[in-house]
Amino acid sequence: MFRIFLCVIFTCSYLFGEAQSLRIAKLKYDGGGDWYANKTALPNLINYCNRYLNTNIAKEDDIVEVGSPDLFLYPYVYMTGHGNVVFNNQQASNLRNYLTSGGFLHIDDNYGLDTYVRLEMKKVFPNLEFVELPFDHPIYHQKYNFEDGVPKIHEHDGKPAEGLGLIYEGRLVCFYSYEADLGNGWEDQIIYNDPEELRQRALKMGANIISYVFSSEL
Repeated sequence: MFRIFLCVIFTCSYLFGEAQSLRIAKLKYDGGGDWYANKTALPNLINYCNRYLNTNIAKEDDIVEVGSPDLFLYPYVYMTGHGNVVFNNQQASNLRNYLTSGGFLHIDDNYGLDTYVRLEMKKVFPNLEFVELPFDHPIYHQKYNFEDGVPKIHEHDGKPAEGLGLIYEGRLVCFYSYEADLGNGWEDQIIYNDPEELRQRALKMGANIISYVFSSEL
């Protein structure tokens, strides 16, 4: 039912323009971690996708709580932060229902999130493990090709970037960009002063994720 709902919204966005545009959201979670990090990231990614993918996504991202029924309004939800994450039973159940009904979660480790988010995602899917996606996975080959998988944007402790996934009944429901920090690359350039080439790689990978979500769900 949720996939049908996404299809209707996506079609309306092309037929009726901005008034019916798709919306994407940042996930608000408990535990004290800075879920609100990377404030300019999603608006910049949206602008990039609208320009280069011809999407019609609302210019500003929304905020949605992990336990809210409003979660089901969004085809793509972005989760980031540096610190602690806690899902209670209701929140874990709501997130599981969202993902198994056609929703998509992108977790973007902003350095320090990994230890906590892995534990909490086990509450969501006790029987699933994060697996590294092969470099030929479609998420790396949408409009842009990433032959070596997810790009590394910020060094942090020097570990290689990994693109991990949770696969439910053959469908990628959660993409986890670990040690890549894509969101930092999406931020306003003045914040990190990254080289433009690095920012472009981050934005192109983000555009691939958005493209994958829309094409795989509709």
